[in-house]
Amino acid sequence: MARVIEVLQTVLPVVIMLGIGMVCRSRKIISREGIGALKSVVVNIALPAVLLSAFATTKYTLMDVVIPLMMFGICVAAWALGKCAARLFRMTSRFVPFLTTGFEAGMLGYALFHMLYGSDRVADFARIDLGQVLFVFTLYKILLGMPGKEQSGGPGLGALLREMIFSPIIIAIAAGVLLGATGLYQAMAPSGISGIFDACTDFVSAPTSAIILLTIGYDLVLGDIPWASTLKVVGVRFVIMMILRTALILVLRLIWPEASLDAAINVMFLLPPPFVLPVFADDADQRVYVSSALSVSTLVSIAGFAVLAVLG
Repeated sequence: MARVIEVLQTVLPVVIMLGIGMVCRSRKIISREGIGALKSVVVNIALPAVLLSAFATTKYTLMDVVIPLMMFGICVAAWALGKCAARLFRMTSRFVPFLTTGFEAGMLGYALFHMLYGSDRVADFARIDLGQVLFVFTLYKILLGMPGKEQSGGPGLGALLREMIFSPIIIAIAAGVLLGATGLYQAMAPSGISGIFDACTDFVSAPTSAIILLTIGYDLVLGDIPWASTLKVVGVRFVIMMILRTALILVLRLIWPEASLDAAINVMFLLPPPFVLPVFADDADQRVYVSSALSVSTLVSIAGFAVLAVLG
């Protein structure tokens, strides 16, 4: 019975917040503009505070250089495997490889990981996240922005680079790495400044999980989903992710058996593709296809979260 209570303590808040989000949409308690504002608060304020704290408190080793490079390579490999799968299974959308790579860590991953493993281990998830963040903000968006056969144009490379450099998430990561890698954070501990820093970041980041899950529930619309094509691409992504997840865990156990990053990897590789993807959809049909894939992938992630909670 105690184990059931522990699982419910972890899973039920997620389900409730998703349900509240769905009710807010159906009852029109919050407008679409209001949800957009909440997302902006998360992406530009709350989540950067989480990342700033996570990277500032990390103890840096060679592993913290190699793992991001490995994750970047894994994301590239997933994109290439998605490209091959699209040809093999005759999936015609140009978005298939983009649906098989990248991870929505910001708007979902940190919330789920925090609820499963607590704030003390968020740095583990941040280690795994860094490489894929760099991928999403660089090569992923560059490839998405490149004009396809059905596109008349896309955002320029300069605009994409400016977006990356001035993104609050990238700035927070850079500042956190600076504080942690140089030892500045530890140097502030005797004076108590690091405690003030922690109090501020904890306060700003406190509502992150609840707001994220509410906005996801608001956007979780399962009506009019083209199930055949959606389940095909979601299934392809799941298989690719499980293969790459297993490969990464085996390599890390071989190189750094003391790393203990299995939990962070398990959560990361269950996540859906980046939620920004529908913005780049070329027409209404493509937006429905991409949005449907994201919705079903999100449900798969929540189900995987529940399984991880049960397994402990």
